[in-house]
Order: sequence, then structure tokens, then C-alpha cells
Amino acid sequence: MAAESRSFGYTSQGEAVRAYTLENSGGMRAVMIDYGATLQALWVPNRQGGLTDVVLGFDDMAGYEGQDAYIGATIGRMANRVGGAAFSLGGHRYSLFANDGANHLHGGKRGFDKYVWQAEQGEDFVRFSRLSPDGEEGYPGNLRLSVTYRLTEGNALCIRYEAVSDRDTIVSLTNHSYFNLNGGGSVLEQELQINAQRYSELGEGVLPTGKALPVAGSPFDFRSFKPLGQDIDAEHPQLALGGGYDHNFILSGPVAALARSRETGIELCCETDLPGMQLYTANFLGNFTGKGGKAMGPRQAFCLETQLFPNAMNCYGFPSPVLCAGQQMCHETRYKFSLFEVE
Repeated sequence: MAAESRSFGYTSQGEAVRAYTLENSGGMRAVMIDYGATLQALWVPNRQGGLTDVVLGFDDMAGYEGQDAYIGATIGRMANRVGGAAFSLGGHRYSLFANDGANHLHGGKRGFDKYVWQAEQGEDFVRFSRLSPDGEEGYPGNLRLSVTYRLTEGNALCIRYEAVSDRDTIVSLTNHSYFNLNGGGSVLEQELQINAQRYSELGEGVLPTGKALPVAGSPFDFRSFKPLGQDIDAEHPQLALGGGYDHNFILSGPVAALARSRETGIELCCETDLPGMQLYTANFLGNFTGKGGKAMGPRQAFCLETQLFPNAMNCYGFPSPVLCAGQQMCHETRYKFSLFEVE
């Protein structure tokens, strides 16, 4: 296992940013930057005997600061949406920044994706940490958190989230990598399988209503492999709300999803101890120029955002995102890569 770090430039405020690379003996390579604790590149073996970079990203800080799509970043304090940009906890109502219409999205005006984190690097891991102070974006409690990326010899990138607060607060962290197993172009021919019998119904503002809908007999049925584009434009009210897939799937087990490309032979297995996963098909991804001058845009990637359920504080029966004072939060998601035989 090899590890190294290098300069990645400076933010517009003059903060130094560094890139950290992990590489295993099989040649798989992960590159993270301390700005946003972001996964910048992920090179995995393909069927042709080379490597494919399977995540979107940018070559410099101007690219990251010039986009609003959270590409590759760690998201928090609350991943996804909080309805009405407010929640009640312990008899007190907390107001958050509304940055998605009337709602709070992915941590607000300046979420975790827009900070330079402290970094510690070991032989097979990089750990990013920061203190989110009491009142940041309206959240209570001084929250100390870390995100650890670990690369295994089995071609898995493991992401471990840990946090503790000195006051009761709410926390739901995720990684917002955009995957394309071909390394570029449309992902609509790439195939996906999701281990879920139900998904969260969306209502106004693309917010979960609290109701779970069966995937059976709908475009949301990914219980067997199918191309992402097979049903994405079907006439269905839930697809119309999201402009495609932008929904939380209620997972039935630790293997959340499998994705594969017949072009490169790459298969991705997503495993997690979290109860939900947001499938987002980059429906509103802006037209940016990414790494190596490659164009990116709508439906040229998909996100598998493992998470607690969106809008959980406003939906009865959802897994609670409350982190009590002094309690340790710990979750892990693994993205494991292999090659599969084309039938």
C-alpha cells in the first residue's frame, strides 16, 4: 500500500488545499482533498487491463468552488433536505438556512463541503476532521467529527463517519460522489440493482412525505439489474417530481446496491450500515468541465448516497437523526469494485 500527499492549490480565501493519494498493490488509486473531505478521483481496474476513473471531479480549486453540485464532497450536518428549514428538539425550535426554496439542503449556505478539514494520513487511510461549532448554520452543539477513507487490498474504498456533540443535535452524513463506471458520457446504459422493497414518497419541494411506497410494478423496481435509463422517463408522478430518480430507497440489508458497466466490465458493490440510500441520476447537474477537460452534465453520473432518511425530523417513524450529548455516532459505507463476466 502506498500513500502520498501534494498541494492542490488554494481557495479563493487563500487557504491551502492538499490532495492525498492511496494506492493498493493492484493499482487501484483513490485521491481525496481536504476541501470538503472530498473524493476527487477513484481509479479502478477495468476489463481492458487499464484503469478507469469512476467519479466526477475537477483538476483544481477553481472547479470545486465554481460548482454547486457537491461533487464528491462530505455532506453535513444533515444530508439531503430538512422541510421548512427548521426542526424541534428538546422543546426548542431551531431555524436553519433555507437554501432550497423553503427547505434546508445538504447543510445550508456553507455546509461541510465548503470547509478545509484537518487531515491525518496513514499507510492505507486518510482521516479528515473538523469542529462544527455550536450554532453553525443554526444547529445546536459543538460537533466534533471525522471522516476516514480507507483503501483495502480487496479494491474497496471504505468511508467511516464518526461524530460526538456536547449538546443534543441532529446529524446525518453522506458522501456525494457522482459515479460513472465508463469514466464519462451518459450512464443510462449502465445497470443498477438496489436491495429495497420500498422507497420514500416525495411531495412538494421534493420532500419525503413520511409514506413508503412499494417498488413492485413501478419504475423504482431495481430488485434485479436493469439499465438506469430503462424507466427514467416513464410517465410517473414521482419521477416527474424529481426530474428522474432523486429518491430515498429503504434498504433491506447491508448490501445496498450493485452497479455495473458492460463497456468497462466494472462492477460496484455498495455496502452500508445505514438504513437508506438516495439514488440521484444527476438530473440537474450543471454543464461543467471536469478532470482532463471532460464535459459533465445531466444524467452523466449517478449518486448512491447512503444516509438516514431525508426530512426525518418531520416524518413520524423515520430513523432518528438525533445525536444525544456525549453519545458517539459511527457509520460506515464501503464501495467495493470488481470485474464481472458479460453474459
